[in-house]
Amino acid sequence: MPLPALPVAFRGESPAARFPPPGVRAVVFDVVHTLVEPWPSVPAAYRDAGLRHGIDLGEDEIRARFGAAWRRAEALDAEAAPPFATSPERERDRWRGVVAAVFREATDTAAIFADLWDHFGRPESWRALPAGRALVMATVEAGVPIALASNFDERLNALASVVEPLTSADHVFASSDLGWRKPSPRFFRAVEERLGLQARDLLLVGDDADLDVAAAREAGWQAQRLV
Repeated sequence: MPLPALPVAFRGESPAARFPPPGVRAVVFDVVHTLVEPWPSVPAAYRDAGLRHGIDLGEDEIRARFGAAWRRAEALDAEAAPPFATSPERERDRWRGVVAAVFREATDTAAIFADLWDHFGRPESWRALPAGRALVMATVEAGVPIALASNFDERLNALASVVEPLTSADHVFASSDLGWRKPSPRFFRAVEERLGLQARDLLLVGDDADLDVAAAREAGWQAQRLV
């Protein structure tokens, strides 16, 4: 039976005050919007990229188009056979599609895609989130191994070597390397296999109620949502 999700904070204490809970043999952190966030924001970065290539879109319009394109990409993965299978090529195709949908006025978005792909692969395009960093530091102090497991691509490996608090991770798992995206149970099984641990030994910390917490609990993991 999956264990219940843990509260983010305890009364009168910081979120890291009793973290990690007893019995956890490794803490697995989601990355984007859990430990780090894009900086500047995605709409701002897309707007800047558009301007560099002669397309002037407001951030609100970009936000709406980006959200719609992302939902379409997720729906395609859910309907695939098998669902949520991925690869480095699939992740690049995902982002090509998102960029093309956002900048649909452009006759050719290849250069904009390349610009944005490079942008989000640079360490200075990300900044740490204080709540996530506090939990990472608490995990380090407790002597519990840390893994990153994210619906990301091969760029994560380079980022994790230089961007705090990702640098504290003992293991880095990007979905494109695992071959599966969250919420697929195969994503979680792949992480278990590579860590050599069982589901009950693992705690996932993430920001998404469905892709992180619900999916992890369905896989038999402990889960904590960080909001």
